[in-house]
Amino acid sequence: MSEVIIVITNFPDKKSAAAFAQTLIDERQAACVNILSACTSFYRWQNTMESSEEFPVFIKTQKKHYNRVEELINIMHPYELPEVIIVPVIGGLPAYLQWINTETS
Repeated sequence: MSEVIIVITNFPDKKSAAAFAQTLIDERQAACVNILSACTSFYRWQNTMESSEEFPVFIKTQKKHYNRVEELINIMHPYELPEVIIVPVIGGLPAYLQWINTETS
């Protein structure tokens, strides 16, 4: 079975997050994309404290698809430096992990 990962990013609005999710599913780069409710993020950017509303996005895929997922984030994301984090999946319901592999093969 291939290595399953979750890629975490966020988008500034639900519409751009949904367009991104649809592209990933259409290209079979992800089996499932969760767009969470809006949250407020606080961070330092260019030496200034900032805050903004963002929509967290969780992408369930295989590690072999990471480069394309990152490429699509860079193409579709409006931020100069979008958050992109890989979380390895070390276990889970075998049938669900197999479904991710099947949907992204």
